[in-house]
Amino acid sequence: MHDPQELLKDGPQAVRRLARRRHDLDPAALADALRERNGAQAEVTRLRTELNRTARTRRSGPPTEEEKASARALRGEVQRAEAAARTAAAHLTELLLSVPNIPLDAVPDGDSEKEAVEIRRGGPAPRPADGARHHADIGESLGILDGPAAARLSGARFAVARGAGARLERALRDFLLDLHTREHGYTEQSVPFLVDRDTMTGTGQLPKFEDDLFRTQVGERELFLIPTAEVPLTNLVAGRILDSRSLPLAFTACTPCFRAEAGAYGRDTRGILRLHQFEKVELVRVCAPEDAPAQLELMVNHAEECLKRLELAHRVVLLPAGDLGFSARMTYDVEVWLPGSGSYREISSVSDCGTFQARRADIRVKRPDGSRTPAVTLNGSALPIGRTVAALLEQGVREDGSVVLPEALVPYTGFRRILPGGDTA
Repeated sequence: MHDPQELLKDGPQAVRRLARRRHDLDPAALADALRERNGAQAEVTRLRTELNRTARTRRSGPPTEEEKASARALRGEVQRAEAAARTAAAHLTELLLSVPNIPLDAVPDGDSEKEAVEIRRGGPAPRPADGARHHADIGESLGILDGPAAARLSGARFAVARGAGARLERALRDFLLDLHTREHGYTEQSVPFLVDRDTMTGTGQLPKFEDDLFRTQVGERELFLIPTAEVPLTNLVAGRILDSRSLPLAFTACTPCFRAEAGAYGRDTRGILRLHQFEKVELVRVCAPEDAPAQLELMVNHAEECLKRLELAHRVVLLPAGDLGFSARMTYDVEVWLPGSGSYREISSVSDCGTFQARRADIRVKRPDGSRTPAVTLNGSALPIGRTVAALLEQGVREDGSVVLPEALVPYTGFRRILPGGDTA
């Protein structure tokens, strides 16, 4: 959550510019709420001062009935002013919780992925889109993806993988986790898939995105299904003071992710690109503020390395301010080439959240001199299992209908090729 004084310190013009870059910010409402909170607090201070002054100047001896009545009236005014101050503070907090992170100056202006700045490309040359097949068609012809079965079980936007398809998903999980833990220095975590409201608030999913979350209610207990492992991984250190000498912290986990996709109606209705439930390997790093730029570049390299090992054509782009996630101040998307749709599609978003999440989750860094400052949190996908399967199918399909997998996966799958009908070789 932002410090309102810090957010408004550069004056209305700076806030209006921020509002142009992040359209979900209302600077006038923020300034009004801050003024209301400050005024209410000042009134409490004035009345308390008056109550204390009256008590100090009262004559000796038992108070008169008039003095008792006056004191009662003043105490009542203090209580009403305190209640008004609590209401004003709660309104400001609610408003601040809905204000997105502030983009870094290096982030370009723009409202959508069309304004993203391409940084580099990697992997093999992209396969031509002309005549390319969609991954849903490839998976069904191989007998490894069963969309109708998923629909019968759960409705739209769910998937069933079977046989070699299920084995491929398991192989990807193990391959990615081994890469990140053995070579990239992350500590694997096994975390809950259900978390409470405070945990969701700490990383910025609540209160703004409640409609995109799946919620459970058992008796008095409310829990949310995680939309990404970023939520529990980041909150592992919520409320903690971290020794700067122990940083950076680096966590990874593979978890199911649950998203209502309330704002994505009609998009990617075929296949496994946009599901209500999918698995993803997530990376989270926590560091001191001065180390954030280097940590962001490192995480992008870690995500990109996954695609290089999997021999997938891809590119890295820098997102514009208007396309940043709510908690991010800078984001690189790693996009994989999908010849079936003739486009690059996001397969990893790697974000520097600055101190935004750390302020909300109360994650601080203790310096050698004893001073304390909010930490910086960063997160990234590396990689989502379903989208990676889609890319492997579309880029690996051959004229005979079989799919050739990258050499790096063979020790995990036990096969190099998936044949029509689901056989392997």
